[in-house]
Amino acid sequence: METILRPLIVVGGSVLLTLVIGWATDLLLRKADGRHPETPLWDLLRRARVPYQIVLCSALLRGSYVEAEVFPEHRTAVGRTLTLLLIGSAAWLVVRIAAAVVEASYSRYAQAHAERDPARVRRVRTQVSLIMRVVTAIVGVVAVASMLLTFPAMRAAGASLLASAGIIGIVAGVAAQSTLGNLFAGFQIAFGDMVRMGDTVVVDGEWGTVEEITLTYLTVRTWDERRITMPVSYFTSKPFENWSRGTPQMTGTVFWHLDHTAPLEAMRERLRDLLRQCPAWDGRSYNLTVTDTTPNTMEVRALVTAKDADDIWTVRVTVREGMIRWLADEHPYALPRINTAEAVLRPLQDDVPHARRSPDADSRPHVPDADSHHSPDPDHHRPSNAASRHFTQRPTKSRSR
Repeated sequence: METILRPLIVVGGSVLLTLVIGWATDLLLRKADGRHPETPLWDLLRRARVPYQIVLCSALLRGSYVEAEVFPEHRTAVGRTLTLLLIGSAAWLVVRIAAAVVEASYSRYAQAHAERDPARVRRVRTQVSLIMRVVTAIVGVVAVASMLLTFPAMRAAGASLLASAGIIGIVAGVAAQSTLGNLFAGFQIAFGDMVRMGDTVVVDGEWGTVEEITLTYLTVRTWDERRITMPVSYFTSKPFENWSRGTPQMTGTVFWHLDHTAPLEAMRERLRDLLRQCPAWDGRSYNLTVTDTTPNTMEVRALVTAKDADDIWTVRVTVREGMIRWLADEHPYALPRINTAEAVLRPLQDDVPHARRSPDADSRPHVPDADSHHSPDPDHHRPSNAASRHFTQRPTKSRSR
């Protein structure tokens, strides 16, 4: 009877005590969150209650399983399993607590500076994200190393590994040169303020917003909702455009190719009216000038401003569409045209019908007969043979003189 009750009391008591302590801790965190609603720290700490309870239960079982005499023939295996569980759950708990503290600190910082300096908030967010990844990686490595050291064979191998640590480090450095390069590039991006989460960038001709930054890669979300994943070393070795660097305000251009008779003053007034009706325009400035000309058209450029890259796109397309529609309705002559009028042909000298001339007609004046206009001869008003041939070979369509 004792062999049955003792394990039940020890195991059941450990589980029951774990549940009671976990419930009491969660109750205290809820009360603290109610007293301090301005900070999300206490609510975030409640997310760590699962690893917290696992740590408590594994620690209680690890300290009392010998007294419980559970599987005495497998005492070493049971003890090592509980130790591994304790180390893993402790690492999980440390990561959750660190994440709660960092996220709460960032939330308070963002609330205080979001309106005054959004660029600095994005920079802190990038740094916090990378710091959390580094902390998670370090805690994971330490936890795995601690687990391995619980095995006697691994402790014996540790001395030989330390003896050859220099050679292994050199080999690993050469083999993981690209990975290490991206790792250090990630730190450089985080603390060098080169690019931040939420920045608008142009990389390889693609325009998008930085969505995620890790220690090895960076994700850009394009305007058409594609995701471009690039190594962070790209941003430390190649040039790229960062439209959010400094101030997010931008100046955009809109071009039209119009006829030389386009009403420029009326277009300037129409541009002003279009911008006043566009909510995305920030009201800073605008301008309309002729920037180039060709034999058939002239290039008209409008400059508009907006508070960020998204709004400048909206302003540009609104102005372009509104101006084209207005010109088509009010000033259609200002739109580019292609000249399709017929060419004016000059009449040849032989095209003028006249009386038949003698060979020396050019050397003396021609004196017509008095009754030449009453001549019944049908050939009298007929052109010469050369002129007849000329008219026969030409297309039979009207010619302007």
